[in-house]
Amino acid sequence: MEIDQLRYFLKIAELGSFTRAADALAVSQPALSRSIQKLEEELGQPVFERKTRSVALTDAGGLLQRRAQEAIALLEETKAELSDDGQTGRVRVGAIPTIAPYFLPSVLQRFAKQFPHATVLVQENTTDTLLKSCKQGEIDLAILALPIDSKYLEYEVLFDEELFLVLPSKHPLLGKSSIRPADVQPYPFVLLDEAHCLSSNVVSFCHQRAFQPISVERTSQLAMVLELVGLSHGVSLIPAMARERDTSQTREYRSFAGAKPTRTIAMVWNQYRFQSRLVRSFRKLLT
Repeated sequence: MEIDQLRYFLKIAELGSFTRAADALAVSQPALSRSIQKLEEELGQPVFERKTRSVALTDAGGLLQRRAQEAIALLEETKAELSDDGQTGRVRVGAIPTIAPYFLPSVLQRFAKQFPHATVLVQENTTDTLLKSCKQGEIDLAILALPIDSKYLEYEVLFDEELFLVLPSKHPLLGKSSIRPADVQPYPFVLLDEAHCLSSNVVSFCHQRAFQPISVERTSQLAMVLELVGLSHGVSLIPAMARERDTSQTREYRSFAGAKPTRTIAMVWNQYRFQSRLVRSFRKLLT
Protein backbone atom coordinates (compact mmCIF):
# COMPACT_ATOMS: atom_id res chain seq x y z
CA MET A 1 0.00 0.00 0.00
CA GLU A 2 1.54 3.28 -1.15
CA ILE A 3 0.98 6.83 0.05
CA ASP A 4 -0.07 7.98 -3.42
CA GLN A 5 -2.71 5.25 -3.48
CA LEU A 6 -4.12 6.55 -0.22
CA ARG A 7 -4.09 10.14 -1.47
CA TYR A 8 -5.92 9.07 -4.64
CA PHE A 9 -8.41 7.07 -2.61
CA LEU A 10 -9.14 10.01 -0.28
CA LYS A 11 -9.66 12.42 -3.16
CA ILE A 12 -12.15 10.07 -4.84
CA ALA A 13 -13.96 9.61 -1.53
CA GLU A 14 -14.08 13.39 -1.03
CA LEU A 15 -15.40 14.18 -4.52
CA GLY A 16 -17.47 11.04 -5.06
CA SER A 17 -16.22 10.63 -8.59
CA PHE A 18 -13.22 9.13 -10.39
CA THR A 19 -13.52 11.77 -13.12
CA ARG A 20 -13.54 14.77 -10.78
CA ALA A 21 -10.75 13.26 -8.67
CA ALA A 22 -8.59 12.67 -11.76
CA ASP A 23 -9.04 16.32 -12.75
CA ALA A 24 -8.23 17.54 -9.23
CA LEU A 25 -5.14 15.33 -9.00
CA ALA A 26 -3.98 16.07 -12.56
CA VAL A 27 -3.69 12.37 -13.41
CA SER A 28 -5.42 10.34 -16.10
CA GLN A 29 -8.60 8.52 -15.15
CA PRO A 30 -7.23 5.11 -16.34
CA ALA A 31 -4.16 5.56 -14.11
CA LEU A 32 -6.37 6.48 -11.17
CA SER A 33 -8.61 3.46 -11.76
CA ARG A 34 -5.61 1.11 -11.95
CA SER A 35 -4.26 2.49 -8.67
CA ILE A 36 -7.55 1.88 -6.86
CA GLN A 37 -7.89 -1.56 -8.45
CA LYS A 38 -4.47 -2.55 -7.10
CA LEU A 39 -5.45 -1.18 -3.69
CA GLU A 40 -8.65 -3.24 -3.66
CA GLU A 41 -6.76 -6.35 -4.77
CA GLU A 42 -4.32 -5.89 -1.90
CA LEU A 43 -7.15 -5.44 0.59
CA GLY A 44 -9.15 -8.31 -0.87
CA GLN A 45 -12.39 -6.31 -1.04
CA PRO A 46 -13.84 -3.23 -2.75
CA VAL A 47 -13.55 0.19 -1.14
CA PHE A 48 -16.01 1.87 -3.49
CA GLU A 49 -19.48 1.02 -4.65
CA ARG A 50 -19.56 2.01 -8.32
CA LYS A 51 -22.69 3.80 -9.53
CA THR A 52 -23.56 5.22 -12.94
CA ARG A 53 -22.04 8.66 -12.42
CA SER A 54 -20.64 8.51 -8.92
CA VAL A 55 -19.10 6.26 -6.30
CA ALA A 56 -19.85 5.67 -2.62
CA LEU A 57 -17.72 4.19 0.12
CA THR A 58 -18.29 0.60 1.17
CA ASP A 59 -18.00 -0.31 4.85
CA ALA A 60 -14.37 -1.25 4.21
CA GLY A 61 -13.88 2.03 2.39
CA GLY A 62 -15.24 3.98 5.34
CA LEU A 63 -12.74 2.32 7.67
CA LEU A 64 -9.90 2.88 5.20
CA GLN A 65 -10.85 6.55 4.85
CA ARG A 66 -10.48 7.15 8.59
CA ARG A 67 -7.19 5.27 8.78
CA ALA A 68 -5.81 6.89 5.62
CA GLN A 69 -6.60 10.37 6.95
CA GLU A 70 -4.78 9.53 10.19
CA ALA A 71 -1.78 8.06 8.35
CA ILE A 72 -1.35 10.99 5.97
CA ALA A 73 -1.84 13.51 8.78
CA LEU A 74 0.86 11.72 10.78
CA LEU A 75 3.19 11.75 7.78
CA GLU A 76 2.59 15.46 7.18
CA GLU A 77 3.20 16.24 10.84
CA THR A 78 6.42 14.22 10.85
CA LYS A 79 7.69 16.08 7.79
CA ALA A 80 6.73 19.38 9.40
CA GLU A 81 8.57 18.53 12.62
CA LEU A 82 11.73 17.50 10.75
CA SER A 83 11.79 20.73 8.74
CA ASP A 84 10.62 23.06 11.52
CA ASP A 85 13.10 25.94 11.45
CA GLY A 86 10.60 28.55 12.64
CA GLN A 87 11.04 30.70 9.51
CA THR A 88 9.95 28.68 6.50
CA GLY A 89 6.98 26.46 5.79
CA ARG A 90 3.26 27.10 5.71
CA VAL A 91 0.48 28.10 8.04
CA ARG A 92 -3.04 26.94 7.15
CA VAL A 93 -5.61 29.36 8.56
CA GLY A 94 -9.38 29.09 8.44
CA ALA A 95 -11.82 31.92 9.10
CA ILE A 96 -15.56 32.42 8.81
CA PRO A 97 -16.75 34.74 6.00
CA THR A 98 -17.77 37.53 8.39
CA ILE A 99 -14.18 37.69 9.68
CA ALA A 100 -11.81 36.65 6.88
CA PRO A 101 -11.98 39.66 4.52
CA TYR A 102 -12.08 42.25 7.30
CA PHE A 103 -9.67 40.99 9.94
CA LEU A 104 -7.14 38.80 8.15
CA PRO A 105 -5.58 41.15 5.53
CA SER A 106 -3.74 43.30 8.08
CA VAL A 107 -2.69 40.20 10.05
CA LEU A 108 -1.31 38.55 6.91
CA GLN A 109 0.56 41.73 6.02
CA ARG A 110 2.24 41.92 9.43
CA PHE A 111 3.10 38.23 9.39
CA ALA A 112 4.63 38.48 5.90
CA LYS A 113 6.94 41.26 7.10
CA GLN A 114 8.16 39.17 10.03
CA PHE A 115 8.36 35.87 8.12
CA PRO A 116 9.00 36.68 4.44
CA HIS A 117 9.87 33.07 3.58
CA ALA A 118 6.70 31.57 5.01
CA THR A 119 3.42 30.84 3.21
CA VAL A 120 -0.04 31.37 4.67
CA LEU A 121 -2.96 29.48 3.12
CA VAL A 122 -6.41 30.85 3.95
CA GLN A 123 -9.62 28.82 3.91
CA GLU A 124 -12.89 30.71 4.25
CA ASN A 125 -15.86 28.62 5.34
CA THR A 126 -18.64 28.17 7.86
CA THR A 127 -17.98 27.35 11.50
CA ASP A 128 -18.96 23.67 11.30
CA THR A 129 -16.72 23.04 8.30
CA LEU A 130 -13.74 24.80 9.87
CA LEU A 131 -14.11 22.90 13.13
CA LYS A 132 -14.11 19.65 11.17
CA SER A 133 -11.00 20.76 9.25
CA CYS A 134 -9.27 21.61 12.55
CA LYS A 135 -10.07 18.19 13.98
CA GLN A 136 -8.77 16.41 10.90
CA GLY A 137 -5.58 18.46 10.70
CA GLU A 138 -6.50 20.03 7.36
CA ILE A 139 -5.91 23.49 8.84
CA ASP A 140 -3.65 24.59 11.71
CA LEU A 141 -6.08 27.01 13.33
CA ALA A 142 -9.37 28.76 12.75
CA ILE A 143 -10.67 32.21 13.63
CA LEU A 144 -14.32 32.00 14.64
CA ALA A 145 -17.06 33.61 16.66
CA LEU A 146 -18.04 31.91 19.92
CA PRO A 147 -19.77 29.83 21.06
CA ILE A 148 -18.43 26.63 19.54
CA ASP A 149 -19.39 23.09 20.44
CA SER A 150 -16.52 20.80 19.64
CA LYS A 151 -14.51 18.28 21.64
CA TYR A 152 -10.74 17.95 21.40
CA LEU A 153 -10.24 21.56 20.32
CA GLU A 154 -8.70 24.37 22.32
CA TYR A 155 -9.61 28.01 21.90
CA GLU A 156 -8.39 31.40 23.08
CA VAL A 157 -10.50 34.53 23.05
CA LEU A 158 -9.01 37.31 20.92
CA PHE A 159 -11.47 40.17 21.41
CA ASP A 160 -15.12 41.21 21.64
CA GLU A 161 -16.64 43.47 19.03
CA GLU A 162 -19.88 45.40 18.85
CA LEU A 163 -22.58 44.65 16.31
CA PHE A 164 -23.90 47.90 14.85
CA LEU A 165 -27.37 48.57 13.54
CA VAL A 166 -27.18 49.37 9.82
CA LEU A 167 -30.02 51.29 8.21
CA PRO A 168 -30.83 52.65 4.75
CA SER A 169 -29.65 56.26 4.50
CA LYS A 170 -33.21 57.66 4.60
CA HIS A 171 -34.63 55.38 7.27
CA PRO A 172 -37.06 57.01 9.75
CA LEU A 173 -35.10 55.75 12.77
CA LEU A 174 -32.19 58.00 11.82
CA GLY A 175 -34.20 60.94 13.15
CA LYS A 176 -34.08 59.57 16.69
CA SER A 177 -31.37 60.81 19.07
CA SER A 178 -30.97 57.28 20.44
CA ILE A 179 -32.18 53.93 19.20
CA ARG A 180 -33.16 51.05 21.44
CA PRO A 181 -33.67 47.43 20.35
CA ALA A 182 -37.45 47.78 20.73
CA ASP A 183 -37.39 50.54 18.11
CA VAL A 184 -36.32 48.14 15.35
CA GLN A 185 -38.91 45.49 16.17
CA PRO A 186 -41.43 46.68 13.51
CA TYR A 187 -38.88 46.68 10.70
CA PRO A 188 -37.86 43.74 8.49
CA PHE A 189 -34.35 42.31 8.79
CA VAL A 190 -31.91 41.18 6.12
CA LEU A 191 -29.86 38.30 7.53
CA LEU A 192 -27.23 35.83 6.51
CA ASP A 193 -28.16 32.19 5.93
CA GLU A 194 -28.65 30.12 9.06
CA ALA A 195 -25.32 28.36 8.45
CA HIS A 196 -23.57 31.59 9.44
CA CYS A 197 -23.15 32.17 13.16
CA LEU A 198 -23.70 35.93 12.80
CA SER A 199 -27.37 35.18 12.16
CA SER A 200 -27.50 33.31 15.45
CA ASN A 201 -25.91 36.30 17.20
CA VAL A 202 -28.55 38.65 15.77
CA VAL A 203 -31.52 36.38 16.52
CA SER A 204 -30.24 35.66 20.03
CA PHE A 205 -29.89 39.38 20.79
CA CYS A 206 -33.44 40.03 19.60
CA HIS A 207 -34.82 37.11 21.61
CA GLN A 208 -33.17 38.50 24.74
CA ARG A 209 -35.15 41.68 24.06
CA ALA A 210 -38.36 39.65 23.77
CA PHE A 211 -38.95 39.87 20.03
CA GLN A 212 -38.39 37.74 16.96
CA PRO A 213 -36.74 39.60 14.05
CA ILE A 214 -38.83 39.44 10.89
CA SER A 215 -36.46 38.14 8.24
CA VAL A 216 -37.55 39.16 4.74
CA GLU A 217 -34.40 38.03 2.95
CA ARG A 218 -31.41 35.78 3.64
CA THR A 219 -28.16 35.61 1.72
CA SER A 220 -24.82 33.84 1.96
CA GLN A 221 -22.62 36.95 1.73
CA LEU A 222 -22.29 39.82 4.19
CA ALA A 223 -21.61 42.17 1.27
CA MET A 224 -25.04 41.28 -0.16
CA VAL A 225 -26.67 41.95 3.20
CA LEU A 226 -25.20 45.46 3.08
CA GLU A 227 -26.31 46.02 -0.51
CA LEU A 228 -29.87 44.95 0.28
CA VAL A 229 -29.96 47.27 3.30
CA GLY A 230 -28.69 50.09 1.05
CA LEU A 231 -31.59 49.34 -1.32
CA SER A 232 -34.05 49.72 1.59
CA HIS A 233 -34.96 46.03 1.78
CA GLY A 234 -34.55 46.06 5.56
CA VAL A 235 -32.19 46.62 8.47
CA SER A 236 -29.47 44.42 9.94
CA LEU A 237 -26.72 44.10 12.54
CA ILE A 238 -23.16 44.28 11.24
CA PRO A 239 -19.83 43.57 13.00
CA ALA A 240 -17.62 46.56 13.78
CA MET A 241 -14.83 45.23 11.52
CA ALA A 242 -17.18 45.25 8.52
CA ARG A 243 -18.54 48.67 9.39
CA GLU A 244 -15.03 50.13 9.33
CA ARG A 245 -14.59 48.97 5.71
CA ASP A 246 -17.96 50.28 4.48
CA THR A 247 -17.67 53.58 2.60
CA SER A 248 -21.09 53.55 0.92
CA GLN A 249 -23.33 56.59 1.21
CA THR A 250 -26.47 54.42 0.98
CA ARG A 251 -26.21 53.17 4.57
CA GLU A 252 -25.94 54.63 8.07
CA TYR A 253 -24.73 52.91 11.24
CA ARG A 254 -25.96 53.41 14.75
CA SER A 255 -24.95 51.99 18.13
CA PHE A 256 -27.85 50.87 20.30
CA ALA A 257 -28.55 52.77 23.48
CA GLY A 258 -28.14 50.65 26.59
CA ALA A 259 -26.87 47.07 26.37
CA LYS A 260 -25.24 46.54 23.00
CA PRO A 261 -25.09 43.37 20.88
CA THR A 262 -21.60 41.92 20.62
CA ARG A 263 -19.80 38.83 19.41
CA THR A 264 -16.66 37.19 20.75
CA ILE A 265 -13.86 36.31 18.32
CA ALA A 266 -11.55 33.43 19.19
CA MET A 267 -8.87 31.30 17.59
CA VAL A 268 -9.32 27.54 17.69
CA TRP A 269 -6.77 24.76 17.21
CA ASN A 270 -6.35 21.04 17.73
CA GLN A 271 -4.15 20.47 20.75
CA TYR A 272 -3.44 16.90 19.63
CA ARG A 273 -1.91 17.97 16.31
CA PHE A 274 1.67 19.13 15.84
CA GLN A 275 2.00 22.92 15.91
CA SER A 276 5.16 24.18 14.22
CA ARG A 277 7.10 27.14 15.56
CA LEU A 278 5.78 29.10 12.58
CA VAL A 279 2.18 28.29 13.51
CA ARG A 280 2.86 29.25 17.11
CA SER A 281 4.32 32.56 15.90
CA PHE A 282 1.16 33.20 13.90
CA ARG A 283 -0.97 32.47 16.95
CA LYS A 284 1.14 34.84 19.03
CA LEU A 285 0.64 37.58 16.43
CA LEU A 286 -3.13 37.22 16.79
CA THR A 287 -3.14 37.76 20.55
